[in-house]
Amino acid sequence: MINLCILGSTGSIGKQTLEIIQHHLDKIHVSVLTALQNADVLIEQAKKFLPEFVVIVNEKFYSYVKESLKGYSIQVLAGKNALNEVVKIPEVTHVLTALVGFSGLEPTIHAIQHKKKIALANKETLVVAGQLINELLKQYEVELLPVDSEHSAIFQSLVGENLKDVHKIYLTASGGPFRNFNYEQLKTVTPAQALKHPNWSMGNKITIDSATLMNKGLEVIEAKWLFHLNIDQIEVVIHPQSIVHSMVEFQDGSIKAQLGMPDMKIPILYALSYPQRWFNPTYKKWNFITHPQLTFEKPNLELFPCLDLAFYALSKGGNASCVLNAANEIAVEQFLKHQISFLQIPKTIENVLNKVDFIPEPSLSDLFESDRLARACALAYA
Repeated sequence: MINLCILGSTGSIGKQTLEIIQHHLDKIHVSVLTALQNADVLIEQAKKFLPEFVVIVNEKFYSYVKESLKGYSIQVLAGKNALNEVVKIPEVTHVLTALVGFSGLEPTIHAIQHKKKIALANKETLVVAGQLINELLKQYEVELLPVDSEHSAIFQSLVGENLKDVHKIYLTASGGPFRNFNYEQLKTVTPAQALKHPNWSMGNKITIDSATLMNKGLEVIEAKWLFHLNIDQIEVVIHPQSIVHSMVEFQDGSIKAQLGMPDMKIPILYALSYPQRWFNPTYKKWNFITHPQLTFEKPNLELFPCLDLAFYALSKGGNASCVLNAANEIAVEQFLKHQISFLQIPKTIENVLNKVDFIPEPSLSDLFESDRLARACALAYA
């Protein structure tokens, strides 16, 4: 029996995970649910799945959540540090990290140090501290499985293969809602337009990242650490249909890919069930006949420079990816609040990358400080 802690249960990934779990209650018990501030959804989830613990990070909702769960055998905790504590609970066997952004790093580190199996839906953890995370995984002999659809596709394509035989991986991207826009059109796009992804249903932050192609840039960095690749072994291709979720090319010329409808429940279920494949009663079946065209094209780096900035940060190494991530988080927040334009997102990130001091071999404390400085710099730039 898997005893699962879901970090970020009220977000898109968390909700879809619980939809899957309700079909596999004989295999998975929800031990912990956490939310930043969506108290009503957290309460509803807790009453349905009856975890031993819930965490509401925003402490002003603590009394409300605690009172609402009065009479249930559920311990209510509050505050950011509670996330670090619940992953240590001895009964917890698996931790699904579905927090947004940099906030996923610290609790994931604690989960690894307490030898929990990790299902990672928080790509920023590896973007910010990939080398550190890999060292910890090796030290504590912990298995980490990716939940991102692209990295799950790569992982599935590599099952039974030798990493030494990999020539290149291809991360596919839909291109987002503005794939066919020109520069003049991009000048006036609104948050509402950017949040209308053509294929995927995701949270606001990742949807904006998809529109700028920064999401693919972050995935490039994540892939480097997940699969121990060199930067020249990673290529991004635009695939508007979002059916081929990513591909691996081997040194003999063979290419393996994982295909399916754009549905996050598939990689979520795989991460939880691996090395088995459990029945998924919720998926939509893809048909070659009704979807006869699969097309691919190069990304336009002039119109979508965020992808190029991510490759630059990865090639630079050190704390550069941490700075990139922090600047992007602030820029996306400002765009969603109508404080900057869509085209100012990459400009903000580039400015911050140039201003925050480079640290070639950062410690964990260096990464936290780099994150703080990059956020302050991004806010000042706007």
